[in-house]
Amino acid sequence: MIAKEAVREELKKVIDPELNINIIALGLVYDVSIDQEVGKVVVTMTLTTPGCPLSVVFEEWIPAAVKNIEEVKDVKINLVWEPPWDPEKMSDDVKEQMGFIK
Repeated sequence: MIAKEAVREELKKVIDPELNINIIALGLVYDVSIDQEVGKVVVTMTLTTPGCPLSVVFEEWIPAAVKNIEEVKDVKINLVWEPPWDPEKMSDDVKEQMGFIK
């Protein structure tokens, strides 16, 4: 059985190369859905900006990370722009690290 928390743990290994922070802590991942019968994981996420050049990189890195889970056979990225990303979506640790909170 594929657990959402296991998927999220693997996604923590995907680091935004510009900010050197994982995509979970940045708040880029909105949802993870799993079809247990076929081993398919759908990651609903956004990027910090619609013109972000890293989308191609994430299209490779995210499936590679999630497929570290033995039961995962297929990974799809559902890239969305609503709701738009903003710094409030970051974890408190990242907000503090980036100077948004003290």
